[in-house]
Amino acid sequence: MVSRVKRPTQGDVARLAGVSQATVSHVLNNSTAIQVPLDTRQRVQEAMDELGYVPDSSARRLRTGKTFTLASVIPDIGNPFYPQFERGIQDAAEANGYDVMIYNTDGVADKERACLRSLLHGRVDGVIAVFFHLNARDLRPLVERNIAVVRLENRPQEMGELPIDNLFVDNAAAAHTAVAHLIERGHRRIGIIAGQTGPRGVRVRGYREALRQAGITSDDALIQTGDTFNEAGGYEGMRRLLALPVRPTAVFAANDLMAMGALMALREAGLRVPHDMAVVGFDDIPAAKLVTPPLTTISQFQENLGRRAAEMLLERLTGAVVGPARSVEMPFELIVRESS
Repeated sequence: MVSRVKRPTQGDVARLAGVSQATVSHVLNNSTAIQVPLDTRQRVQEAMDELGYVPDSSARRLRTGKTFTLASVIPDIGNPFYPQFERGIQDAAEANGYDVMIYNTDGVADKERACLRSLLHGRVDGVIAVFFHLNARDLRPLVERNIAVVRLENRPQEMGELPIDNLFVDNAAAAHTAVAHLIERGHRRIGIIAGQTGPRGVRVRGYREALRQAGITSDDALIQTGDTFNEAGGYEGMRRLLALPVRPTAVFAANDLMAMGALMALREAGLRVPHDMAVVGFDDIPAAKLVTPPLTTISQFQENLGRRAAEMLLERLTGAVVGPARSVEMPFELIVRESS
C-alpha cells in the first residue's frame, strides 16, 4: 500500500515563516493592496521551498474567476526571434503569478483560425499574438468573452472600437535605416530578399523609400521573394540575384535567417562578404554575431518587446488600464558588424 504524505498548506507555511496566513496569501497573489516587506517575502518563499508547498491553482481559479494563464501565439517557433520574445513574456507573467502557453501557427491562415477556435474554447485570461492573416474583427469573439488581447505589429495600426492593444516596431523605418546604411557605404545597386507573408510589405516599402530618397531608381528584378522566411528562402533568393545579368553589390535580407541563407549562397559562389557583396539582416537573433562574418542587422530588442506586451496585457487584466485601444511604439537599432 502506498503511503500518502499530507500536502502542506498555507497555514503550515505561515507557521514556519512566523507570519500570518493572510501575509502568505498576499505574497502568493502578488497583492498590491498590502506592501509586504522584502525580508518577509523572502522568509515566506524559503518556508514554501522547505515544505515543498505548491499553491492550489484550482482553488485560486474558483476564488477569483480567473485562470491565471496567458496564451502567446507566434508564427514560427523555430525562428530564433521568438524564444527571446517569449522569455520577456514569461518573465513578466511569472512575476505576476501567471502561466504562459504557446501556440505555433506557422503563419498559415487555417492554423491561425484553428488557434482562435482553441482560445475561445480554452481557458485563458489574455492573449499576446502575432497574426499574419487574422484582423481585429476576427478577434472580436475574444473581447466579447472578456479575454484581453495585445497584438505585436510591424507598423502603426488604426485604432478601432475594440480595446485590442497594439505593440509595434516601425518596420518600414527600420528597413529604411538598414538600406540607408548600405547607401552610405557607397552601394547603388542593392537587392532585397523578402518573405511572402508577415512583415514583407512594410520592409519592402522601407527599402524602396531609402532608394528613392537617395535618388536611386528601384529595379523590380532586385526584389526577390524567398519561398520561405528562413535560411532556404534566403539561399534561393540570393542565387536568383546572383543569376542577374548585373548583380547587386549589396543585399538587405528581411530577417537574419534569410541573411544567413544568403551568406551560404555567396560562399558557394566563391564571393567574399563584404568585399564582393555586403549583407544586412533584420532581427539581431543570437546567431547574428556568431556567423562569419558577423552580421550587420536591425535589433528589435525582442525580450523587451515580449516583456512590454505582457505588461500591457496585465494592465488590462488588473484594471489598471481600461477604455480604448492603445498603440505603443518600441525602438529599433542598427547593429553594424563586419558583413557590411
